Amino acid sequence: MNRGINLFLLLTISVWSVSAQAQNSGDPILMNVAGKNVTKSEFEAIYHKNNNKNTSNDPKALEDYLQLFINFKLKVKEAETLGMDTSTAFKSELEGYRKQLAAPYLTDNEVNDKLLHEAYDRMKTDVKASHILIKCEHNALPKDTLVAYNKIIAARNRILKGEDFAKVAREVSEDPSAKENGGNLGYFTSMQMVYPFESATFDAPLNKVTMPIRTRFGYHIILKTDQRPNQGQITVAHIMVKTPNKDAALKDTSKVDPKAKIDELYAKVKGGGDFAELAKQHSDDKGSAKKGGELPPFGTGRMVPEFETAAFALQKDGDISAPIQTQYGWHIIKRLNKKELGSFDELKAELKAKISKDSRSQNGKESMIAKIKKEYNFKENIKLRDEFIKTIDTTYFEAKWNKSAAAKLNKADLFSIGNKTYGQSDFAIYLENHQSKRPKTDYPALIKDMYKAFVNEACLDYEESKLPEKYPDFKALLQEYRDGILLFELTDKNVWAKAVKDTTGLKEFYEANKDKYMWGTRTEATIYKCANEKVADSVRKMLKNKTKKNYTTDDILKAINKDSQLNLSIESGKFSKGDNEEVDKSEWKKGISPNLNVGQQIFIIDYENILLPQSKTIAEAKGLITADYQSYLEKKWITSLREKYKFTVNQEVLSTVK
Repeated sequence: MNRGINLFLLLTISVWSVSAQAQNSGDPILMNVAGKNVTKSEFEAIYHKNNNKNTSNDPKALEDYLQLFINFKLKVKEAETLGMDTSTAFKSELEGYRKQLAAPYLTDNEVNDKLLHEAYDRMKTDVKASHILIKCEHNALPKDTLVAYNKIIAARNRILKGEDFAKVAREVSEDPSAKENGGNLGYFTSMQMVYPFESATFDAPLNKVTMPIRTRFGYHIILKTDQRPNQGQITVAHIMVKTPNKDAALKDTSKVDPKAKIDELYAKVKGGGDFAELAKQHSDDKGSAKKGGELPPFGTGRMVPEFETAAFALQKDGDISAPIQTQYGWHIIKRLNKKELGSFDELKAELKAKISKDSRSQNGKESMIAKIKKEYNFKENIKLRDEFIKTIDTTYFEAKWNKSAAAKLNKADLFSIGNKTYGQSDFAIYLENHQSKRPKTDYPALIKDMYKAFVNEACLDYEESKLPEKYPDFKALLQEYRDGILLFELTDKNVWAKAVKDTTGLKEFYEANKDKYMWGTRTEATIYKCANEKVADSVRKMLKNKTKKNYTTDDILKAINKDSQLNLSIESGKFSKGDNEEVDKSEWKKGISPNLNVGQQIFIIDYENILLPQSKTIAEAKGLITADYQSYLEKKWITSLREKYKFTVNQEVLSTVK
């Protein structure tokens, strides 16, 4: 199924979300669509949810919405008739969305709230730290764990006796970057390191080496060397001169020396030139050039390091950097303003999303599992768990272990949750299905870890099975996703994919509606952007002799820019009305235009050809034609469904909908 369903479901749910309303004898039937009744309260709830107060009492709006709702119900019925709701693919897809919808219900929100506030409080500070890492797998054998621990302790002792931290890091750290940076990680803040490392660093005193801390990478010792207030967000403008890109899709006709051009622009800025005007005229970042080079606000980690460092080094608004180079080209940066870290409410949604993908999210899940165990009277027999230790051998670490190795372990009361009991055979199946190639670890530790994961999964599955009866909103939302998936699949089959694949039908539709897809009058033109009148005069002289002396645009550019890369730039192409502001300002007449003053520049436009209105080819208007063909197929499909299935509306009840 197309992964675009995420967006489709959002659109579907916003229009079609069905509220789980309690029905009673006083709730009249508003309509019957393909044999299924829809009550007044059900329809009224979704109608008001999806229509604003200004239109909710409009009879036409009500009727339009009613017809859309009927169409929706007919499509879902057709999908069910075709058995699409029984397919393995559909069930798998729905189960995936069920897991996503259930996730917010399967975590302790109180714990998560504490994590949110902790992360925000830490974000107020940037810390600078160095570390030494000795790698150690999570489930390493005790002897290997001890070796790693002793190594990190030995490194710590060397530093405590006076050796330089960076020297020791270069010699013993197993972080590859340590050879270059001596373990120095620079400044970072909350949500940028794994949680145990972050916590240890923020809790550590300055210039004191911590005791070893364990992360999924191994053992670390940390030296916090500085801390500072969060840098906040900065807004800058920049002028960019791109460096040549051999893989660029568009032909680069500038033929300029990037370094020479940026140096020349910097000289103009330092000489009092208008930064915004120079950005508009010369910056290769076209998106920001229109705004005088201004970029959206950014904080730490949002720009490439060279750009970010140069921007935050500017001390006050209006300061301008010397040219700096990044992977994109050369830049001159001007600071416009700077603001402090946003409020908790402003950053809450962003932090919540980050925490959900971070290891600290396990805190909320583990707390929830403890609550589930208590609510549903969890019981277990640890002795039955430990009997599995003897069944595990090296084949498990090669992903070749078979549950038959534990065939004699068949007791049924390994653990229970609510009214569901799991036996040793269930755990054997879990072990077989969750094995993977991995380093050999301690057998007892492995069994304990696998058993814990098995129990946790069972507890969460049990709670998930109870969600529809505990939370009506979850039940309703799951129904919406079910109908949305069916609707997407069937619409894709009958409309979207069909419009793309049915080339014959598309061509016939195009031929019947050809006059709808027309080019207006267009011009083939070359635009010469001149720095001043003197340059414009020189360009005009060369254009006058262009045919006689067989000048190319490259010849003109090279000659005019001999003394300055800023004298001239050239752009060629086909233009419709509205494509180019300068082209639109001149009369579309074949030949060379008069000078056109634009700011401090002068434009000369060579109108090489005037193209009269003509039909677009299918290739030129494929997107628009395909969209129109899809609309045509949709209307045709709806007509057939309305003929196939019966539907009735109780107009008397409809008249009472408010």
